[in-house]
Amino acid sequence: MGRLVGIDYGLKRVGIAVTDPLQIIATPLETIPTSQVINYLKQYCQNETVDAFVVGLPRKLDNSDTHATQPAKTFAKQLKKQFTQPIYWEDERFTSKMALDAMIAGGTTKKYRREKGNIDKVSATIILQSYLESKV
Repeated sequence: MGRLVGIDYGLKRVGIAVTDPLQIIATPLETIPTSQVINYLKQYCQNETVDAFVVGLPRKLDNSDTHATQPAKTFAKQLKKQFTQPIYWEDERFTSKMALDAMIAGGTTKKYRREKGNIDKVSATIILQSYLESKV
């Protein structure tokens, strides 16, 4: 069994999280500049067995698209062209707020929380963990 890769896509940065090989728990991996994410994922897939990608889908409360929905869908099309693994969508509403709350509860410093890249990779972890829980 391979890992799942969770992706919190953004126009500037992409948060990435991965599961353990048994696909039980998600952990933060990295935050990558958006322009480098495909190359990063190619490198990662050369070193690890990846079964699928889980991409956060930005939606409003009324389930309509946000300004970030179309860029995320365009990114997923790029993923589909570059990789053979399936791509799954997971609702990413409130993940940034949940990530910040989790970081505060975990006792991280304000300096660490101010780095937006840290919130992005924790958001990717929440997206991926949510997907894992929905499969059960």
